[in-house]
Amino acid sequence: MEAMRPGTSSTSVSAMRALAMELKGLQQSPMEGFVVKANEDDLFSWDVAIFGPPGTIYEGGYFKALVRFPSNYPYAPPSVRFLSKLWHPNVYENGDLCISILHPPVDDPHSGELPCERWNPTQNVRTILLSVISLLNEPNTSSPANVDASVSYRKWKESNDDEYARIVRKQVDLTKQQAEEDGVTVPTTIEEYCIKEKKEEPLDTLDFDEDYYDYDDDSDYDDDCDGNDDEDSGQGEN
Repeated sequence: MEAMRPGTSSTSVSAMRALAMELKGLQQSPMEGFVVKANEDDLFSWDVAIFGPPGTIYEGGYFKALVRFPSNYPYAPPSVRFLSKLWHPNVYENGDLCISILHPPVDDPHSGELPCERWNPTQNVRTILLSVISLLNEPNTSSPANVDASVSYRKWKESNDDEYARIVRKQVDLTKQQAEEDGVTVPTTIEEYCIKEKKEEPLDTLDFDEDYYDYDDDSDYDDDCDGNDDEDSGQGEN
């Protein structure tokens, strides 16, 4: 068992192992809609980029966020703060995201949330970010973090007032500049957005290196396998 660093509890070591496994899983099997990068010096801090889903007013958007994990993860939820400006009913002015899945699993009858909607240890980064992407286009206006954005969104949906859409599209354009600076190509079509699973190439189509299997005539392999060697075979002479 690896030694713990001074000041590191067994709980935080367990959390680091869980996060390392999640990060490896996301790198090996990436999901459409986002990319993640863990801080090399702090595994409890992840940089996330969320791509706006095609066919929505967020299409082409490149929204950067910071995910912070507690030392007792996954028994307590992480926090998500958008670093990119985002006009949304469930995002506070400072960028903090308000979503049920990130709320501690306590029974609060005044919150309007069911306990099953809150955080539980079976959740992970993948389910969180997929929930965030879904929330972009389907916000929860019953308990908004940004009341003005919530009112604007409802007007847009109910009376075709396009103020909400105009603000969002303007912010999307600003994120495109950031994507260019970061050297990131943002997917804008369903084909680009959806990640296709890599299929293993059939053995008969693989390009094997024939030289690798080209044994030299004078090799030990040939000497050992030659049935006409000069050494006594153990059967004696006729």
